Amino acid sequence: MSSETTTGATDPSQSTVERLHVAGLHAPGDAVLSVRDLNVRFNTENGVVHAVRGIDFDLLPGRTLGIVGESGSGKSVTSLAIMGLLAPTAEVTGSVRLKGRELLGLSDKAMCEYRGNELAMVFQDPLSSLTPVFTVGTQIIEALTIHNPTMSKKAKEARAVELLAMVGIPSPKDRLKAFPHEFSGGMRQRVMIAIAIANNPRVLIADEPTTALDVTIQAQVLEVLHKAQEETGAAVVMITHDLGVVAGMADDIMVMYAGKPVETGAVDHIYYNPRMPYTMGLLGAVPRVDVAEKSSLVPIEGMPPNLLQAPTGCSFAPRCPLASDACLDGEPALAPVADDGLHRAACIKSDSLGGTVDVRDVFAAPPVPVSRFDAIPRAERATVLQLTDVRKHFPLTRGALIKRRIGTVKAVDGLSFDIREGECFSIVGESGSGKTTTLLEIMEFHPDQDGEVVIGGLSNKQAADAKTKGRMRRELQMVFQDPTGALDPRFTVYEVLAEPLQNAGMDRAAIKKRIMELMKLVGLQPDHVNRFPNQFSGGQRQRIGIARALAVNPKLVVLDEPVSALDVSVQAGVINLLDQLRAELGLSYLLVAHDLSVVRHISNRVAVMYLGKIVEIGAVDRVFDNPRHPYTRALLSAIPVPDPHLERTRERIILQGDLPSPLQAPKGCNFATRCPVFAALPPAKQEKCLTLEPLLEAAAPSAAVQVLQQAPVPVPDQQFACFYPDGEIDEDMLVVHEPADHLAP
Repeated sequence: MSSETTTGATDPSQSTVERLHVAGLHAPGDAVLSVRDLNVRFNTENGVVHAVRGIDFDLLPGRTLGIVGESGSGKSVTSLAIMGLLAPTAEVTGSVRLKGRELLGLSDKAMCEYRGNELAMVFQDPLSSLTPVFTVGTQIIEALTIHNPTMSKKAKEARAVELLAMVGIPSPKDRLKAFPHEFSGGMRQRVMIAIAIANNPRVLIADEPTTALDVTIQAQVLEVLHKAQEETGAAVVMITHDLGVVAGMADDIMVMYAGKPVETGAVDHIYYNPRMPYTMGLLGAVPRVDVAEKSSLVPIEGMPPNLLQAPTGCSFAPRCPLASDACLDGEPALAPVADDGLHRAACIKSDSLGGTVDVRDVFAAPPVPVSRFDAIPRAERATVLQLTDVRKHFPLTRGALIKRRIGTVKAVDGLSFDIREGECFSIVGESGSGKTTTLLEIMEFHPDQDGEVVIGGLSNKQAADAKTKGRMRRELQMVFQDPTGALDPRFTVYEVLAEPLQNAGMDRAAIKKRIMELMKLVGLQPDHVNRFPNQFSGGQRQRIGIARALAVNPKLVVLDEPVSALDVSVQAGVINLLDQLRAELGLSYLLVAHDLSVVRHISNRVAVMYLGKIVEIGAVDRVFDNPRHPYTRALLSAIPVPDPHLERTRERIILQGDLPSPLQAPKGCNFATRCPVFAALPPAKQEKCLTLEPLLEAAAPSAAVQVLQQAPVPVPDQQFACFYPDGEIDEDMLVVHEPADHLAP
C-alpha cells in the first residue's frame, strides 16, 4: 500500500475532495488515470482483431466515467488492458499512466504492486471471482496482507469487519467465516466491492457489476459503490450497457463503437444533446419506465463491423441512416462540437444534429401499431387464459431410505388471473418469486395439478389424453430467453420451422408456403431458410424463435425474458416486432420479465409476485403511475431512468436484504421482513402485519373523487395486498443523491 494513503475509517464530516487534499493525493485538475492512444490487437487464426483502437481519456479523482456501447465494442477489453489482465497473446500499445507512472509494459509482478492497491476492479460475476475454498474473511485479509505486510493480524481482522459493515453485510464479524456459496448473488458482489476498496484505491473499475442481479439487488449494489467512492475518494470507471445506470452514477461518458470512442463528454450534454447518430440510436432504443405515452422504440438495424479489418471510413456508416459518400472517405476523429469544447463526437455531421433533432426522425422509427382489440372494452373480449387458485408446493424431505417430510416450499401459492384477447399480461418480481414456476404450471396440462388452468376453453382437468393436450399446446406456444439454446444447432432454419408444422399434420407444399410466410412476418429474408442458427445474430435468432412459436397460429404466446439476452439496440427491434405481431394477428402475450421498462412499454396489465403470491395486479399504467403495494413501489424506484437530472434527484427505496427462502416464508405478510412501510409503523400496527395475511383487494376511488362525481365511480383496474398502502417509507430505506460537488474538469 502506498505511503501516501492510510487504511481505516475516514472522517465522515469531510467531503471527498477535502479528504483527497488532506491525503495529498492530487492537486486541483490533476488526472489520477490518463489513457492515451490505447490499442489492443489479438492474433487469431483468421487474422488480427483490432479490438480497441485509439482510446484517450483523463479521469479526475472523485469523478466517474461511464463507458457504454454494444457487445463487442471494446469496453471490457479496455478495462482489462488498463489492469494488465489480458492474455500474453494480446498486443497492447499506447500509454496508461496512474498518477504519472506508466503501467503498460510492466511485468505481472510489477503490476501486482498496483492491482488491489491503487488500482482495483469489480468484475461482472462475483461467484467466479471469489475462491470457493476460502472464507470471505480470508480473501479480504489476503488483499490487506499483500499490500500491508506490517499490518497486525488483529488490525486486518478489524479492517475486514469494517469493510463488510461498510458494504452492508449484516453481522459482519460472524460472516467473515462464511464461504462464498453461503452468500446470495448481491451479497457476493458486496464482498467483491469490499475486497476492491480494502486498500483505498485511487481508481476503481466496475465492469458490468450489476448485470446478473435483480433490480432491487442492483439498486443495493449501486448504492454500495456510491458509498465506497465517497469513503475512498476513488475515481470510478463504470462499464455497463445500462444507460440508466450511467445517468445516475457517472459524471462523464464515453460511447464506444467498433473499438473506438465515437462520442465523449459530460453526461448531461450527451444525454440531452447527442451529436453522434449511434448515441442517438442507443438513447432512442431504451424503453422508459417513467413514460406512459406509447411510442415505438428506435432499432439500430444491422450489425457492428468485423474488426478483423480496421474500417477505412466511418465504422457506423453501414448502419447509419444519415450516411453519405463523404462518410466513407476516412474514419472521422473525435472533434469538439460547436457549442461545447469538452463535448466531442466522431461524426462529420455532428453540427447539424444539435438542438431539436428527433431521433425518431433520424432512424425512421415505425408507427405505433393499432390492434383491432384496442377499441373493445376488456370485459367484452374472450378469455384466452384463465388461472384459478393455482398452487405448486414442493415437499422438503430428509433421509436416504426412510424419508420424512421436514417442510414445504410454496413456490406458487394460490394464483388467479386471466388474459383476454389482444392483450399482453406481464408477471414481474425478483428471482425466486415464482414467475418461472407459474409458467411451468401453465404449460404442464396435467389433470392432477392443484388449481385450474383453462386455455382457449380447454381445462387442464380435461387433459387426460394426448389428443386434448395436443389441442391445448397448439393454443399456447413459447419463446425462450436464450435464442441460441432454444434452437437445435444441427437443424437449418427451414427444419426448425418445419418441425411444429409436421407435428400438426401439414403436407410438404403447405409447410414450405407457411415457412416463407413466417420468415417475412418476423422480418427475415426468406432465402436464408437453409442457413444454420449460428449464421444469424442474436436478435435474428430470437426472431426465428418467435417465428417457430407462431407456426401453428396460437392464440397465446408465452414470452420468458425474450429480450434480456440482447443488446439494447437489438432489443428495440424485437420489442417493436412483438408489438406489431400482436396488433396484426390479434395475439395475446404472457410475458415474464425482470426489466420493468420493457414491461411498461409492451404490456396492458401486470401482476407483481413476491414469494409465490400476487401482491399487486392491474392495468399497467395504473400500477406504474400509482403503485399501492410497498414492494411495487420499491421495484419501480429501483429501475434506472436514462435521464441524468431525474435519476440523480428522485427518491429511491433501497430494500434491505434478499428475498427470503420460500421454505421459511414469514407468517402474516410475506413482505414484512423487508417492507419499508412496516419499518416505519408503530408496534401496534406492525403486529397486524406479522400475524394476518393481507388479501388482494380492489383499489377504491378516493372519497374526494366520489363526492365530485354525480354518477357511480367505476372501480379502477387495480388490486393490492397491503394493510397500509399509504404508509410512510422508513427514512433509512430512502436514498436521494444530492448533486456531487466535484472538481471542475
